[in-house]
Amino acid sequence: MRVAIIDIGSNTARLLVAAVSGSSVEPVGTRRAYLGLGEEIARSGTLGRETVERTATLAGAYAERARRLGAESVQTVVTAPGRQGGAPEALRSALLRSTGAPVDVLTADEEGRLAFAGVVQAAQWPLPELVAVVDVGGGSTELTVATPYMTATWVRSVDLGSLRLTQARLHGDPAGREEVDAARELVRRELGEHLGPRPAVAFATGGSARAAARLAGSRRLDPDTLDDVVRIASEHPTAKLAKTFGLHPHRARTVVGGALLLAEASRALELPLDVSSAGMREGAALQLARRPARPLAAAA
Repeated sequence: MRVAIIDIGSNTARLLVAAVSGSSVEPVGTRRAYLGLGEEIARSGTLGRETVERTATLAGAYAERARRLGAESVQTVVTAPGRQGGAPEALRSALLRSTGAPVDVLTADEEGRLAFAGVVQAAQWPLPELVAVVDVGGGSTELTVATPYMTATWVRSVDLGSLRLTQARLHGDPAGREEVDAARELVRRELGEHLGPRPAVAFATGGSARAAARLAGSRRLDPDTLDDVVRIASEHPTAKLAKTFGLHPHRARTVVGGALLLAEASRALELPLDVSSAGMREGAALQLARRPARPLAAAA
């Protein structure tokens, strides 16, 4: 079955069109655009009308592309921007109108569970009895520990992602040592100790994890490696960091914050993090494919 997920996040809007067979998700087409919704929410407490309409217009174009690629079902999922700020219902209504597809505003637990499902379907099997997935987004971070078949699940979420942390503590370009130390202290205070079940293996998903892996030159990230990423990133202005490591400038700006969150999550779990190329969108695609098919309505 071919399905499409339109993902509206704090930093970006993304489209995944995928062929789903059993528990396998194979991408057919993808798109990505920077929107900066989390930055606007952090700055003003809400999303302006123009931002909502711009987001809806882009989502409508993604829905149309999904149609052209043969998607039988389409769904829009909204992560942190739907839980934070003062305009979640206006955003949801505009997305529903522009895409003609169902719109789900995910709770933190739902986001964590979908990220876990997406990572596990892409992982090499057999997996151990308990697996952890750390999903660092722009506006929040989810830590999920579960059995591979999710027969038992523990989820913890904090309203602190790479973008929110950058806006709260990392103002310099590059961030100075005092700013980095203050940001790390905030992360440790928010994440605290890991009080859930102890996993045998841990994965990281999301743009921050992929950016950190690029800087580290490795897809296995332990706390020391992530501390090196923080050091390297905090020694270079955003423009130079983006050019040197082939990062989008907006991702380069938040890579220190993302690496700090990943480092402290890895310390809490007492495990290195293996970076996965799959995540929440793949999990949402699996879930959508298992629902009864609904025709995609024409956008308004």
